[in-house]
Amino acid sequence: MAELRPLADDLSKESRELAMALRRLFLGLEVSVRRYAVRRVRDAGTFSRYLSGTRVPPWEVVLDLFTDLAEHRGVAATPDAIELVRTLHRAAVATAGSPRHAVEVLERQLADADRVSRRQAVRGDVLGEALLARKHRIADLEVRLRQLEAEWSVERERADRLAAAAPEASDLLRERDELRGEVGRLSEELAATRRQRDRAEERCGLLERQLETVEGVAAPTAAPAAAVAPAVTVEPAPCAAPTPEDRPLPKVLVVDDQPDNLLAMTAVLSTLDQELVAVASGREALKALLDHDDFAVIILDVQMPLMDGYETAAHIKRRSRNSNVPIIFLTAMGADPEHSARGYAAGAVDYIGKPFDPWVLRAKVAFFTGIHLERRAAARGVGH
Repeated sequence: MAELRPLADDLSKESRELAMALRRLFLGLEVSVRRYAVRRVRDAGTFSRYLSGTRVPPWEVVLDLFTDLAEHRGVAATPDAIELVRTLHRAAVATAGSPRHAVEVLERQLADADRVSRRQAVRGDVLGEALLARKHRIADLEVRLRQLEAEWSVERERADRLAAAAPEASDLLRERDELRGEVGRLSEELAATRRQRDRAEERCGLLERQLETVEGVAAPTAAPAAAVAPAVTVEPAPCAAPTPEDRPLPKVLVVDDQPDNLLAMTAVLSTLDQELVAVASGREALKALLDHDDFAVIILDVQMPLMDGYETAAHIKRRSRNSNVPIIFLTAMGADPEHSARGYAAGAVDYIGKPFDPWVLRAKVAFFTGIHLERRAAARGVGH
């Protein structure tokens, strides 16, 4: 079995502890890095960097290790053991984020959105063809019914006598009514499918612009590895330089019932030129939106007691003064299609997975703040 690369020298405490935990799991498999990478259809070099601590793996990679080790040993890991590694993973992600890792996260989100768009496009084509076929069949039935009506036009009380004397006409009428019901149902499904595709296309556009933001920061590869990561910024549209009194800082509302999460997010976002408003519940979020104006973006945790993120988002979107504020869902459920679809249906424009990557969080917030500043500058220009 090939030896593992030694742990990198300049690792943070969190990255080192996670790497050591991963190495213990991997060594239990009694297999080489290359062989395991081939087994899981992964790049061997990337997986080796996970084990040396120079890159933090996605949580799915860690779960695969637990699954494979349980299969190899015939005994599954305890929930406590999994939660321990999960805690180490969260800490490592929070401290070891990088532009390159953020690009990977955003690219995965872009791939998910593109997959949804293509899937809905195919479904729309299928529904459109089915709808067209039924409309053609209804048109044929209408022609046949008119022919039958002409044949019995001399009869009084034609509808009753037609049904009694002509079973064919009765069958045609029943089929036509059933098809009309199907046309209504298919039309609704097609409209919903097209809306989902449009939302997915919009997400693709947003994610591509976020990637441009992060890649612009990641481009200078010659910078020393130990240098402090600069804040991600998005330049607003050119306009006359206003005085500080004319341009108050854009506000960002952060909502999470876990104090540690709030503390971590405010620490990460403190490098940006924004005013942060942090609250611990959906009800406090609604109150903050009444007490403050001019929010650029809302970061909203999904899993909260009493009023979860979905319900909070629905209340926000029903208020006319806040209905256009973009909402980013913060979720531990990742890109699960059911949950992400529910989030977008509730009014979210984006989501961030837990544990969050600091660069991804900054990039998304900076991006939507930039849009907010552009709109505010445009409104100021129109006003003048």
